[in-house]
Amino acid sequence: MHIYAIGDLHLSGDPPTKPMEIFGEHWANHKAKVAANWLATITEDDTVIICGDISWALQLPEADPDLNWIAQLPGHKILLRGNHDYWWTTLKKMQNRWGERYQFLQNNCIMVEDIAICGTRGWVLPSAEKFTAEDEKIYQREGIRLELSLKEALKHNPRQIIVALHYPPLFAAEEETVFTQLLEKYQVQDCIYGHIHGGANHIPVFEETRKGVRYKLTSCDTQEFKLYQIV
Repeated sequence: MHIYAIGDLHLSGDPPTKPMEIFGEHWANHKAKVAANWLATITEDDTVIICGDISWALQLPEADPDLNWIAQLPGHKILLRGNHDYWWTTLKKMQNRWGERYQFLQNNCIMVEDIAICGTRGWVLPSAEKFTAEDEKIYQREGIRLELSLKEALKHNPRQIIVALHYPPLFAAEEETVFTQLLEKYQVQDCIYGHIHGGANHIPVFEETRKGVRYKLTSCDTQEFKLYQIV
């Protein structure tokens, strides 16, 4: 059993209604690139965490073509909400529609054997240039949601804890956030996240080990559209 991660697939049907090439030539045929690596890497015994921005769909039924496409790929899939996943709705509705083929990471903890997968969407950080009072409310709420997930993990006495976020939990090595504090408090080993893209306008983001936590950006275009192996 292996655990992998990938983020920011930004699917939009076939043919795509929102081709990603407008964000750079490296996005050309990105769906085929992802599929090729996935099929060459993942077995049915493996787990893949998808760190948000999965589909451009606006409503849950509209996401069916994209979720169907991912579902037919091998492995067990855990989905996390991104800021562009407008189709994301209540956990009950998503489980009723897709519960046989996916697990959804939302205010919960998902066990993969003796490894706990925790997480939440996250939000922009106080270090952001235009961080507002409304951002502060959402930021603190996301911290509460992450701690609920981590507390749930401890009930299972996990051998390892992996945290998945959509937004990065920090950008600089010296940055302290509600997310980094929780990762350290609960002795998380790995934190994966997306949201930040590659290309000419790439924003540098922290991707090293700090205070025992390994941080890794998994947006697909920053990984040559390949899955990142965690375990």
